[in-house]
Amino acid sequence: MTEAELKAMAASMPFAGAIGLELVTAGKAGVTGRATVAPAHCTAGGIAHGGFLMTLADCVGAIGAFLNLPEGAKGTTTTESKTNLIAAAPAGSVLTARAEPVSIGRRLQVWQTRIETGEGRLVALTTQSQMNL
Repeated sequence: MTEAELKAMAASMPFAGAIGLELVTAGKAGVTGRATVAPAHCTAGGIAHGGFLMTLADCVGAIGAFLNLPEGAKGTTTTESKTNLIAAAPAGSVLTARAEPVSIGRRLQVWQTRIETGEGRLVALTTQSQMNL
């Protein structure tokens, strides 16, 4: 995808703008996004809030699901999401979220997202189910 197409895809989800999601790559085999932990995304102690991390994972996984919709489907919605919060990410950290498909079905898709620091340290691991609408 071109840079303009990636920006348009991220902009199609207004909540993604609230976390500053920048799409790096997007395709049927996976989606990579990046976001910087801002003070507004933090909990006590200046570390990334779990809701921020879950939102980041949900956004990139949903984009992957959208790109894999079967013919005739109108969209996708998250039906279940589970996030393991593994390590702290302090304000100012640039995080990379990489979503990859686990299963692509006619009615349901399962995606797994790894969120890592720039140094490759795992911060969170999310598995989400997306229903094809």
